[in-house]
Amino acid sequence: MTVREIATRGLSFEVVETGAGDHLAICLHGYPELAFSWRYQLPVLAAMGYRVWAPCQRGYGATSKPDGIDAYRLECLVADVAALFDASGAKTLTLIGHDWGGAVCWSFAIHRVRPLERLVIMNMPHPRCFARALRNWPQQRRSWYLAAYQAPELPERMLLRNDAAALRRIFTRHAVDPTLFPDEIVDIYAAAALRPGAMTAMLNWYRAVPLNPRPRWLPDNGRVDVPTLIVWGDEDKTLGLETLDRTDEFVRDVTIRRIAGVGHWVQREGAATVNTILTEWLPAVPG
Repeated sequence: MTVREIATRGLSFEVVETGAGDHLAICLHGYPELAFSWRYQLPVLAAMGYRVWAPCQRGYGATSKPDGIDAYRLECLVADVAALFDASGAKTLTLIGHDWGGAVCWSFAIHRVRPLERLVIMNMPHPRCFARALRNWPQQRRSWYLAAYQAPELPERMLLRNDAAALRRIFTRHAVDPTLFPDEIVDIYAAAALRPGAMTAMLNWYRAVPLNPRPRWLPDNGRVDVPTLIVWGDEDKTLGLETLDRTDEFVRDVTIRRIAGVGHWVQREGAATVNTILTEWLPAVPG
């Protein structure tokens, strides 16, 4: 694996790359992670014949951190992915996303920004399904932080004080097995969040989304026609299982694979099972 700097759309993206070829798999991390979160999947995807890019998305890691909330609107995040694909020179695209990265993937597929071969989503429901669940108390209770993050400056202070102690606890509190997130691993995420401007940029992803249980207008009611795999850690404390209900109303060809005993950080907590699911569901790329 190598780390590259990709300049596009006036920004610089830190991208971890492995594999080769014309079929690009882009892996998009969530909050408050980095491209590092895909370290167990990248070699597996490369062995299947994919050229794999795992970018630190805007605001994260060494990637540019533009000022202002508007710079983190979902349409900007989606356009980043399209620009990375264009810059790669690849001919075919598969998207894989977790958490906020999954939200970007859903929007990319719904808006048909570029032709997609396949779509893989990990622990992030379709936006219509999430909006429906968010009308009810159980998911509202789990999503309390969406409102808390809207406040200016205070969330940054709370998360970063005492060497980012509160941000560190996000990983261990939302893991079924906290020992999978020892200090030396969480230190990597904390150091990235402590970079100048990083925490504000990361929270601006949330601030750019209006607190409205109904998603913004979506073409064709949010329909996705690309073959889609949803991998779900059943012990997710942030997103209830009800957010998966009736996904097939919006996704024509969907496969849902639930993993028992695994929480929100599914690609780490259930790495071996996730990798098996990926190799079974994704077609190998001819050499």
